[in-house]
Amino acid sequence: MSDNEGVRLQKVLADAGIGSRRHCEELIGEGRVTVDGKKVFRFGERVDPERAVIHVDGQRVESRSDSRYYMVNKPRGVVSTMADERGRKSLADFVEVEDRLFHVGRLDTDTEGLILLTNDGELAHRLTHPSFGVEKTYLAEIHGPIPRDLGRRLRKGVMLDDGPAKADKFRIFDQAGRRILVEITLHEGRKHIVRRLLKEVGFPVQQLARVEFGPLKLGQLKPGGVRTLSVHEIGALYRAVDL
Repeated sequence: MSDNEGVRLQKVLADAGIGSRRHCEELIGEGRVTVDGKKVFRFGERVDPERAVIHVDGQRVESRSDSRYYMVNKPRGVVSTMADERGRKSLADFVEVEDRLFHVGRLDTDTEGLILLTNDGELAHRLTHPSFGVEKTYLAEIHGPIPRDLGRRLRKGVMLDDGPAKADKFRIFDQAGRRILVEITLHEGRKHIVRRLLKEVGFPVQQLARVEFGPLKLGQLKPGGVRTLSVHEIGALYRAVDL
């Protein structure tokens, strides 16, 4: 690329939400920015924002202007698709964009919680591919009492009709009488896996919500709520799948 082609690096960084152009120039001058794996110190460096792989302090910066990244808190009763041939409410009812979006992390119709929507096909593929082992965390309501060794049994694994399954992490999140809210983390995404796993050990799920997907946390986003991911969240997703 010649000196007259492309976009100045500090403008690309500023447009991506890293900070003001002056702040971005300081980051470049301090050697904290790399382009295609090489440190850049020159303020006037020009890059192709559609092709360049840019990192700040080791965190990937999404520089393509047409990329979209949304977090949705899917309510119960909504199908995890962008359209439904039966006319049921779908994820498309919550995001008003014309781009084709991929839903990352399907949830049962009766399960609420965090779903990522993006038009970044490579990221979507990696986040759902088993080889990357991206963890998903759920809050499940079950009815007790529960044995003290339940967590150990789930982490050790149980046999389901389509093979063994296990939890990576398990803890009691809250308890009120027989109503117990447990937090369970898994890295696989087989259909109904959380419900099936807990039912197999004798505790059918009453309500279920996904609260974390990899580095993303649902936080205070209410059911039906949508928000755009921050630059830092996008970078954390890239890191999680080695992009």
